Amino acid sequence: MDAEDFAAIESAVREFVRKEVVPREAEIDERDEIPADLREKAAGLGLFGWALPAEYGGLGLTMAEDVRLAIQLGYTTPAFRSLFGTNNGIAGQAIVGYGSQAQRERWLPALASGEAVASFALTEAEAGSDPSGLTSKAVPESGGYVLTGTKRFITNAPIADVFVVFARTDPASTGREGISALLVPAGLPGVTVGPHDPKMGQAGAWTAEVFLDEVRVPADALIGAEGDGFRIAMASLARGRLHIAAVCVGMAERALAEAVEHARTTRQGGRVIGDFQLVQALLAESHAELYAGRSMVLRAAEEYDAGTDRRLGPSSAKLFCTEMLGRVADRAVQVHGGMGYMRGVAVERIYRDARLFRIYEGTSEIQKLVIARTLLHPR
Repeated sequence: MDAEDFAAIESAVREFVRKEVVPREAEIDERDEIPADLREKAAGLGLFGWALPAEYGGLGLTMAEDVRLAIQLGYTTPAFRSLFGTNNGIAGQAIVGYGSQAQRERWLPALASGEAVASFALTEAEAGSDPSGLTSKAVPESGGYVLTGTKRFITNAPIADVFVVFARTDPASTGREGISALLVPAGLPGVTVGPHDPKMGQAGAWTAEVFLDEVRVPADALIGAEGDGFRIAMASLARGRLHIAAVCVGMAERALAEAVEHARTTRQGGRVIGDFQLVQALLAESHAELYAGRSMVLRAAEEYDAGTDRRLGPSSAKLFCTEMLGRVADRAVQVHGGMGYMRGVAVERIYRDARLFRIYEGTSEIQKLVIARTLLHPR
């Protein structure tokens, strides 16, 4: 895609987010769901497939374009982006990178159009950021596999049409070995999705448990080869981590904008609070960190596209930007004072929504391990 075409897409998404989604944030937070008309408009803008190949109906954006779009989407409630984030990210990329031609032709056009929603079913009670504790099993049988296990905190599970499920196809394996990825349509017998989880924040982004009770899938449900599951998961997560870092930049941008406006217009003791130096310090610190986070994301995306770094950069950006967002959101609440603690005020919601980013798609602690081990043992 040429620069002019992408600029038009970026501008359209920016306008849509700020004019149509931002005004409905309170509705989304209170109802804990994304309105159907916003989903339809998002599909019309191509948001369900911006990172999927053009040959399958997606926009085929590069990582550098992806993060710029993610920054625009981050300006509003993250539940909106979450609706189609997995199609473009960890689930969709598993099919793009490792799926068979038949799997791509079956699922990618539906994901790109918004006709179908995909979920990435990796996490379990004893397998979170590190999947080595995974216990779900896919027992080979004549012509396919029988899946048994329980997945936890699976994004979009209640509305998913297909799951990318990770399970052990080698019953004797331990740790990261013997894990495979399989495509499991939601309607198969034995697939049950629990009620969506009540969460601290990110209302409207549904997660739930997924129960697999002797679910039978054909042999062609396997993504890649047996035992490729850990590699597939890590490759998908690397791109996802950089995308999440960019979303956090957009959210920090919004939090700072809210704080600046409040400081500019709110008066105490006959003076606007922006005149007070300690309030100015809160704004200045947030701007400096936001500037650093944006610069990091853009540079990491360039290196990702060039193929020079798909490990250190994504983990470093995810670590810094998710932690940075927490600090910026906290300062924004502080600038607002008591009003920042009230429901219905944007920075209160942002403060709650921000907390999850330091946990999912690899906790901050996991990112530190990835970074340190890569430095100590470069490939």
